[in-house]
Amino acid sequence: MSIKLKELAKLFLKLGSIAFGGPAAHIAMMENEIVKKRKWMTSQHFLDLVGATNLIPGPNSTEMTMHCGHERAGWKGLIVAGVSFILPAVTITMILAWLYAKYGEVPAVLPYIYGIQPAVIAIILAAVFRLAKKAIKSTELIVLGVITLSITLIGVHEIIALFSCGLAGLLLYTVRNRKNTLNSFSPFLLFHIALSLTSLKVFWIFLKVGTVLYGSGYVLFAFLDAELVNTGLLTRQQLMDAVAVGQFTPGPVLSTATFIGWQLNGFWGALAATLGIFLPSFVFVALLNPLIPKLRKSPYISAFMDAINIAAVAVIVAVLVEMSFEALVDWKTFMIASLSIIAVFIFKKLNSAFIVLGGAGLGYLLTLV
Repeated sequence: MSIKLKELAKLFLKLGSIAFGGPAAHIAMMENEIVKKRKWMTSQHFLDLVGATNLIPGPNSTEMTMHCGHERAGWKGLIVAGVSFILPAVTITMILAWLYAKYGEVPAVLPYIYGIQPAVIAIILAAVFRLAKKAIKSTELIVLGVITLSITLIGVHEIIALFSCGLAGLLLYTVRNRKNTLNSFSPFLLFHIALSLTSLKVFWIFLKVGTVLYGSGYVLFAFLDAELVNTGLLTRQQLMDAVAVGQFTPGPVLSTATFIGWQLNGFWGALAATLGIFLPSFVFVALLNPLIPKLRKSPYISAFMDAINIAAVAVIVAVLVEMSFEALVDWKTFMIASLSIIAVFIFKKLNSAFIVLGGAGLGYLLTLV
């Protein structure tokens, strides 16, 4: 294995082991590690990748790892980065799935989550400041960002908000330059295959979901409710327990698929579900990544991407706001968040892992008070 591939494996195994808090937090940690500390790419290109990732199906943060891997070491880097980021969550989830299948309950981890969530808010906040500085290029983009943030907070789906902002930015550029352009997106056609409940069927169910899953991984639960609970393959309680596991394990929330696959067909079901849910992302990123620099050369596509970038920052801010309402519930969580914010802004070289671990430790200690 080359030095670059070893670097990627080491970095994304670490991030996959400590990346709590959902896609916004994961991307914030990547930006800190890849742009700020290692300088593997510019802030502008990182933003372009974030914006592009929001336009294709699949888990945003996991696809960002693949983009970063491709930038560093080509298609081999894409695979190494993606697999390394996914592996810790899948391993932990498999162990929990086995325990759940044997004992029928999920281990108690709420005291640690209690402290991790406020700490993650600080990590996201620091990333928002850095990304916003690159994304804000004009007054029009500020206005578009504020509008995107507002409509996201009132409940408009993030994909609709992103596309609308992108098209608005393209329209503004077109009006200024008195030209017209056209962007089209082709939907994927899916065909249902009747299979018995085996690992092949589990793979097919999760491959379908992975192919059409837009936005954050949390949209996954609505898909799984329709695919599994409504068809009687899984109870709603099992789905809720799977959601809980996805929330408190590090890395991509889509590791929930691993847990559910185990309940459906043991180890091979877990493996089939994991491959099915993540495989489309590897394909989409491999096709999209080489096109991004070429798209940037077109002034029209560049205007579209600038608007998408500011929209992506706005969506992250919206997630931050919603997370704050959920995580900051008393003086203890406010204290953890405040200390974490001080740490990320004053000790700028401090690794995100220490923020997460510190929050977890404080959360546990304060629940004893």
